[in-house]
Formats: sequence, structure tokens, C-alpha cells
Amino acid sequence: MTASPEAPTAPAPSAPDVHVIGDDAEALAVARTLADEFRAGAAERDAHRRLPRAELDRLTASGLLGVTVPADHGGADIGAETLAEIFRLLAGADPSLAQIPQSHFVYVNVLRAQGTPAQRRFFFGEVLAGRRLGNAQSEAGTRHVQDIRTRLDPAPDGDGHLLTGVKHYATGALFADWIPVLARAAHDEDRLHVAYVPRDAPGVVVEDDWDGMGQRTTASGTVRLTGVRVPADRVVPHHLTFTGPQLHGAVAQLLHTAIDAGIAGAALAEAAGFVRTTSRPWFESGAETAAEDPLVIQRFGELSIAVRATEALLATAARAVDTARARLTDTTAAEASIAVAAAKAHAGTTAVTVADALFEVAGTRSALNSLNLHRFWRDARTHTLHDPARWKVQHVGRWVLNGTPPPPALPTPPSAAAHSPAAPARPAVTRPPRQGDAP
Repeated sequence: MTASPEAPTAPAPSAPDVHVIGDDAEALAVARTLADEFRAGAAERDAHRRLPRAELDRLTASGLLGVTVPADHGGADIGAETLAEIFRLLAGADPSLAQIPQSHFVYVNVLRAQGTPAQRRFFFGEVLAGRRLGNAQSEAGTRHVQDIRTRLDPAPDGDGHLLTGVKHYATGALFADWIPVLARAAHDEDRLHVAYVPRDAPGVVVEDDWDGMGQRTTASGTVRLTGVRVPADRVVPHHLTFTGPQLHGAVAQLLHTAIDAGIAGAALAEAAGFVRTTSRPWFESGAETAAEDPLVIQRFGELSIAVRATEALLATAARAVDTARARLTDTTAAEASIAVAAAKAHAGTTAVTVADALFEVAGTRSALNSLNLHRFWRDARTHTLHDPARWKVQHVGRWVLNGTPPPPALPTPPSAAAHSPAAPARPAVTRPPRQGDAP
């Protein structure tokens, strides 16, 4: 017999005591304290690829992973602006560590959008108790990132579903208590659902095979799923999120943007500290120290302006998400997505540029492998490959010229497209006129 979606399953074993954060101000204070702690060992963890298990446990115990749980379920329900700043602070200390819980917050939002009341009670309780959500979203070996072929099929005995597939880039899965898996559901015309699977469930194998040049300690490896039994009460109809205005993609991209902004700011600070204390001035400058070289000063000014612009765009995008969340319409959702797209494109360019320029301004000594200053560039270059900035620029351009909203983030099911009625057209979104528009 299939389990009722209103009957939550038994909770996982109890986690250590976890603090519950009360509001935005406390969340930011905790994030600043943790960032200072995590910064000290970041270079060593990267150099030796020492996975941040202890640091992630510290992050969990702090209560930061529960800050987006709705207030009526006991959480702080912080805004997007605060959440983005938390990620920027953590990424400035250790970008790999900051990326690990990105999907955790994304899949808390999935529950918020489409979970049943019982699912929300159960999983929000899990999150506040310190259980971590990972991710198994990106497909292995298919045509492109949206070509999802992992299957959620009815179990032969009628008791729930069986989950089968292979996922790559499963950041957070290795450290997770629950792994949300994006799959096509045979019981629902192959539409996309998210199955929340215990990390230690029979048939789940998480491989620590991530071999990236940067973001080395995210453990973004492979998840193999072979006939994993999933009760009905652990399955959420994710496709319904995209039937109306939504902020799913905007929030996910906002957090990636914050990681890039954190890398950029940290690289600039590291470069400035190195130039002040270690670099020698170029003999033609006539300066006593490298920090007094006018050409070095000029370059730091340019880099600082770029970082400030990225941080301003990040804050603007986060406020747009908060505004849309307060009054969600097609227009406010589109405006939030465009603001995030602009911030994402700028942040990616800034992170790579500043991390590269670190060597330009710091000089030959900065290239010593033992200093591991190249970790900023490796992290920036690797993380910014997550999705192409050129498409963000396209979305912004289409919006400015024609009022065309960004496309939805969910693909059409291959089988459903063949026999289902055509999906209703996306509602027209009117971009508000701006100064300079033709009458």
C-alpha cells in the first residue's frame, strides 16, 4: 500500500544540540564569527584537499542552516538580502565551504513551495534539528543540464516508488543527512519531482570523486541510485513550482552570485595585504614601497570599484527578491530574476579578474606555490563555470529591449510533450517604462 502523503515517516537519528537563530541580525553576527574562524584554515584545507567536516559541523551547530525555515515552523525566516550576505561572508573565508550548503537552502525552498503541510512539519523540524540537505540534481551523461533521465517509478509491490539514476556535481551529498534527488516521475507523466532520500538508504552510493582544479573541498562528486525505495510522503511535485510566478531560480542564482562576490572581495583583501607587507616596488616608480607605487595604486582603485559594484549589484538583486517575495507577480518575479542575472554576470567577471590581478599587483613572490594564492583564481574560475554568464547578459538585454522575461528553469518532460495538451503561454510581462524610453 502506498504511504499517504500526509503521514510523515520516522525522523533520522537525533543530531547534536543545534542553536536556533532568532532573526536576521543574529544570523549575520553568527556568520561573521564563523567566517573569521573558517578563514584561518582555508588555504591549508585547499592545499591538501582536506574536506571541511569539522567546519561543516560547526556551521550546522550554529543554526545558520535553519535560518530560512518559516516563522510558523520555528525558524527565523530571514530575507534574501541577509541570506546573500551570509553566503558572501562565508565565501570570503572559504568558498568551498560556502558552496556546500547552497543546495540545502534551495531544497528548503522547494519544500516551502510545494511540500504538503505534513512534509513541511517533518522536514523543517529536521532542518532545525541540524539535519543537512544535499543535492543530486545534475544528470550524468545526458545531452545537457536540463536533460533529466533519473527515474522515479512505482514500486512493484505498490509501496511507494523506486528511484534509479546517476548524478554528477552533487555538492553537499557526501555530508548530507537527506539527499534531494531531481527525477522524472512515471506516476505523473514524467514531470519533475524531488525525492528526499536518506543519505544512508539502501541503493544510495555517494562517491567522493570530485577532481576540480578549484573548489577542491566541496566534494561535488557522483551519486548513484539503484532501486532506492522512496515512500510517497518524501516526494514533492517540483514541476508545480513553475506553473506561476516563482523565485526558485532567482534565489539559487543569488547564492551563487554571493559566492563569487565573496571570492572577489577576499582576493582583493589578500592582494592588498601582500602588497603592503611583502611586495617590492618597481624600480622605475621611484616609490619607497610597493603600496606607494602610483600604477599599483591605480590598479587597486580599479579593482576596488569592480568589487564595490559587484557587492552593490548583489544587494540590489537580493532586495528585488525580497520585494518579489512580499508581492509575487509575473512582473516582480521577472524583475527579481533580471536583477540577479545582472549581479551574477558582473560578479563572475569580477571574481576571475580580481583573482588574476592579484599576481599582477603583488609581483613575482606571489606566484610561489607554497603560498597557495592561486586558490582564489582556481576557485573563481571553477565556480563561475556553474552556468554561462553570457546567457545572463542575453536575459538582461531581452528584458531591456523587449520586456521579455527570463525563461523558466524547468524543462518540458519528453514523454508528456508528445501526448499532453500544449502548456499555456507564459503571461505577458510588461516592463515598467524607464527614463530614456521612447514615447
